[in-house]
Amino acid sequence: MQSDWIWGLVGGGLIGLAGAVLLLGNGRIMGASGILGGLLTKGGEATARIERLVFVACVIAVPALLHYGANVSVEAEVTSNLGLLLGAGLLVGLGTRLANGCTSGHGVCGISRLSLRGLLATILYIGAGAATVAVMRHLFGAFS
Repeated sequence: MQSDWIWGLVGGGLIGLAGAVLLLGNGRIMGASGILGGLLTKGGEATARIERLVFVACVIAVPALLHYGANVSVEAEVTSNLGLLLGAGLLVGLGTRLANGCTSGHGVCGISRLSLRGLLATILYIGAGAATVAVMRHLFGAFS
């Protein structure tokens, strides 16, 4: 039986738990793009900056610890086309700025707080992702 879905479930649960801890612990919404963006801009209070650094460090460290420390390996397919990766990353970054948030902010934290803006943003970016995959698969033969 294929068990990769279990790791997706565990990861989703950990994201939800992290969002709840951050919101209940100090009243902040866990939006990854906002947290990362706050590190790239000057200003802000020192405790918020440290909190952001810890968050980003954990986002990098936990998968690495699972992979190397617990010998957990989940297969992922990523293109070797560097231009495609850079373009996709820039488009995702632009989209999160235009939407004023990302999947963790709108999808996880926004919907759980019954935010209409979070629900609408989530519907739009999931729809845009599905449309992009459909166009790339059927018109350009990608993902086959």
